[in-house]
Amino acid sequence: MSAFGDAMASLIADAHLGVDAQYRQSGTGAPVSLRVLRSSPDRMADAFGTEVISASDILSLAIATLPDIAAGDSFSIGGEVLTVRHAERDASGTAWRVFCQR
Repeated sequence: MSAFGDAMASLIADAHLGVDAQYRQSGTGAPVSLRVLRSSPDRMADAFGTEVISASDILSLAIATLPDIAAGDSFSIGGEVLTVRHAERDASGTAWRVFCQR
């Protein structure tokens, strides 16, 4: 594993940063238990000339843990279900950045 992969594994394992989640592929498959880093930044959007603040969720997780993620897949964290809108790999190829909607 690379230094980036080692760092990602340490962050996800940290009890103060990582959270337990269940991943489910869209339409099929049993849930997969894993840990992710979750951030929930507010996003500014324009709606008919008015600025609107919308909540978003971004998950980070190791590609080694979950090699494929697609739009429509979902993550359950606590009582919330987050649906994948878009997933992208980081430049080093070690982590996913997953954009979700609640």
